[in-house]
Amino acid sequence: MSSPTTTTQVDVLIVGAGISGIGAAYHLKSRTPGTTFAVLEGRDAIGGTWDLFRYPGIRSDSDMPTFGFAHKPWTHRNSISEARFILDYLHDTVRENDLERHLHFGHRVLSADFSSATGRWTVTARRGDEVVEFSAKFLFSGTGYYDYAAGHTPDFAGIEDFTGTVVHPQHWPEDLDYTGKKVVVIGSGATAVTLIPSMAGRAEHVTMLQRSPSYVLSLPAADPIANLLNRVLGADRAYPIIRRKNIRQQRAIYKFCQRFPKLARRLLMADVRRRLPEGYDVDTHFGPRYNPWDQRLCMVPNGDLFTAISSGGASVVTDRIDRFTPTGILLESGAELEADIVVTATGLNIMPLGGIGLSVDEAPVELSETVVFKSMMLSGVPNFAFAVGYTNSSWTLKVDLVCEHFCRLLEHMAATGQDTVVPVLDDADQARGPLLDLSSGYVQRRIAAFPKAGTRGPWTAEHAYEQDVERLRRGPVEDNALRFASRRAVAAVASQG
Repeated sequence: MSSPTTTTQVDVLIVGAGISGIGAAYHLKSRTPGTTFAVLEGRDAIGGTWDLFRYPGIRSDSDMPTFGFAHKPWTHRNSISEARFILDYLHDTVRENDLERHLHFGHRVLSADFSSATGRWTVTARRGDEVVEFSAKFLFSGTGYYDYAAGHTPDFAGIEDFTGTVVHPQHWPEDLDYTGKKVVVIGSGATAVTLIPSMAGRAEHVTMLQRSPSYVLSLPAADPIANLLNRVLGADRAYPIIRRKNIRQQRAIYKFCQRFPKLARRLLMADVRRRLPEGYDVDTHFGPRYNPWDQRLCMVPNGDLFTAISSGGASVVTDRIDRFTPTGILLESGAELEADIVVTATGLNIMPLGGIGLSVDEAPVELSETVVFKSMMLSGVPNFAFAVGYTNSSWTLKVDLVCEHFCRLLEHMAATGQDTVVPVLDDADQARGPLLDLSSGYVQRRIAAFPKAGTRGPWTAEHAYEQDVERLRRGPVEDNALRFASRRAVAAVASQG
């Protein structure tokens, strides 16, 4: 690697210009106006997931009044929104808050080392063929947990024999024409249930091929209560009311599913039955083996998936793949699905902190051996914070709380003259568990590489909004597990000695 050619100094360096990074930038500018900061983005545009994924029909799987920021009302009439409107919303946020000048595109962060001697991070990034450095007091990761380089595709036997087109949704070709084609979508998650109705009608036929089903919940794309409140009260006054309503609704559904899984299953299945033709084999194709919310529920606006199936434009096959053939896919049952295009909606790969190599005083940090503090810092890693959203609610609800608490931490340190802060886990015998609590395959494949969650005190990683409000918004910044230090005080003592 060539030597760095540029060094930029800031108080806070944010990695990632998706919804988490933009949220962090907004909070820093609005809550700590004297703080200098920069946002590094490896790609050439903001938006993260919402700019990367270009497959047909891509949309939110949470309602936008809670997936959006607390400070900026969501005004589009559809609560379950297409990606293009989410991108518009993010661009508006950047423009309205003059965040453009803080953005550095095309900067792929490679490594970050914290120096105890200087109390600063040195962050190395690649910009084209050039290596650049940034120096920061604090490092904030807004990278989420997706691996942007590649999605997950199993090793299918005979795939090289298939004469048609194979595409993963994460790398959707702009020129892919599926008009009049036979399409097989492998998978049963949120991506698959989005693709099926979006491609049906234009394609000759779309088949969702699944090894096992997921729970699917139909919700109105447009929230009539929200739209009424927006008309009567105006967006600024209506938004907090709509947001509180939707948060409570989300939490109520989740808690109900957790407390009464058998009843929740019956209700979800009954809703599917009433939306599909009489006699449809709902148990086989929409009856998962796990309980509701052991994995995320798949949301379908206005029941569009069921409409596509009922119209005959789409179908569901529940079976296992034996191998690919030149003209399609041979199933273990002996049946063969003909296909011109196969879409492998087989999941994503997850990666902690965007793959950035962290070190402290040049000693590498083994992320899997760290424990999260208040779900936003890492044991033994000074002046570092990260944002990972909820698995059972809207992602941004957690991001907003983390950013609020991060700004409070910066204000506290400025007021008390502290330069560094590091979480220290004194209870070495405390049990540890996974950071993400889902049984989904994409989580289980790589969760071992992620930081762990503890089981007591600030080391837990509860995916519960109301608990995080108490801990992050209302709770104190100071904690027995946090070690604050002032380099100025250390220097003064040294000079007197």
